[in-house]
Amino acid sequence: MRKTKKITESELLCNTIVEGMQENKAKDIVVLDLRHLDSAVCDFFVICSGESSTQVDGISNSVTRFTRKTLKEKPWHIEGKNNSEWILLDYIDVVAHIFYKDARSFYDIEDLWADANRTDIPNIQ
Repeated sequence: MRKTKKITESELLCNTIVEGMQENKAKDIVVLDLRHLDSAVCDFFVICSGESSTQVDGISNSVTRFTRKTLKEKPWHIEGKNNSEWILLDYIDVVAHIFYKDARSFYDIEDLWADANRTDIPNIQ
């Protein structure tokens, strides 16, 4: 008998956020699994980049629309919509960070949370 791995709600939300990002051609998507860290504020960070502030805003809208349609989930809190340099979508257990590429390298969240388990998602052409 084969055991099947049960996917958690936060993993499902994380995967759905990634799909929403990919729908709007987000670049360099990284998933940081923070569940094993004592100091973690949530289960996952999902980080991506956009080529322009317009694309960053579009990715944010795509993620929000996709999670609402697929899981009936909406962000608990949204930050950064005014300037579209770094938009944060807080779903409590999963936090999506959508960066303009220059801002992403400046804040370097991946390095700040280097202890997390990292998964790089291939870019879709």
